[in-house]
Amino acid sequence: MANRVLLTLCLLVAACAGVSPPPAGAQEQPVTIESSPLTLKIDEPKAARVGRLVWRGGLEMRASLRNFGGLSDLHVTPDNRTLTSISDEGAWLVATPRFDANGTLVGLDDARMGQLRGLDGKPIESKPEADAEAFARLPDGSWLVAFERRHRLWRYRTLTEMPLPVEGPAEIGRQPANGGIEAMAALADGTVIAISEEYSRQADTVTGWIGKPEADGRYAWSAFAYATIPDYKPTALAVLPDGSFATLERAFDMVRGVRVRVMRFDANQLQPGATVKPEELARLASPYAVDNLEGLAATRGAKGETLLWLISDDNFNPLQRNILMLFELSQ
Repeated sequence: MANRVLLTLCLLVAACAGVSPPPAGAQEQPVTIESSPLTLKIDEPKAARVGRLVWRGGLEMRASLRNFGGLSDLHVTPDNRTLTSISDEGAWLVATPRFDANGTLVGLDDARMGQLRGLDGKPIESKPEADAEAFARLPDGSWLVAFERRHRLWRYRTLTEMPLPVEGPAEIGRQPANGGIEAMAALADGTVIAISEEYSRQADTVTGWIGKPEADGRYAWSAFAYATIPDYKPTALAVLPDGSFATLERAFDMVRGVRVRVMRFDANQLQPGATVKPEELARLASPYAVDNLEGLAATRGAKGETLLWLISDDNFNPLQRNILMLFELSQ
């Protein structure tokens, strides 16, 4: 219990203040990721299921670069060969997942990192400018990145190039400084779905937005509500292969530590003015493997199964972990 309380206290402090490592260079550089296997359930090493999620492997990751960590969102290509993540210090990471003969995740290879650039073409360095919390891969291959503290959306043709500012929802600046857009995904037609972690216009919900692309590169934004339960707030969003959506919801306090709910909702719930009411697929809390999970991706496996990838933000705190978890969604 003492270790859990200490971990949670450190998480609270880091979330509020942040531990800022030196920024990476904008020029990409190779990084060796050392990983050790995760056990799904600490007190039951053979456990392979939680809720509707079937364990397909997990990693605790470390790297020599001081800016490795703070991973706040995740994208995996449909062929499961390229993983991309961004950090809340403005860094990006690209790597190749490695699997064993059973399709279990066992490592990351060919990793490289760099720093997102600002509108001036220079690497973003200050925390208020660099706090990237969500991103989405658009149909043309570019990336839409949501920053908080100074709430904004920037579009990157590639993560190594200068961005273009994108006009976000009218209310984007009303979000709490450390409670902005944490969950974002893009549809095949270019529609963007974004959900705020803390901004709310009605009780027991947070606000989300639907951005319909327009001919001039702008978006027509409309709002919806996302239903929440006490303590839990959304931190990630992914489109499932069947067209429905998965989200992560995180909670933490001094007694119970970090808890995460993995959720799902149908696409037909996403309507302007409507309230999305997701269903719970699984709940991760000690003794199950869990940390500050903020990134989510969904792909299909070799047999057509739905895979869910989860990644954590360690807040650059030595008492937290960078973990990557892979699950199969059961029927």
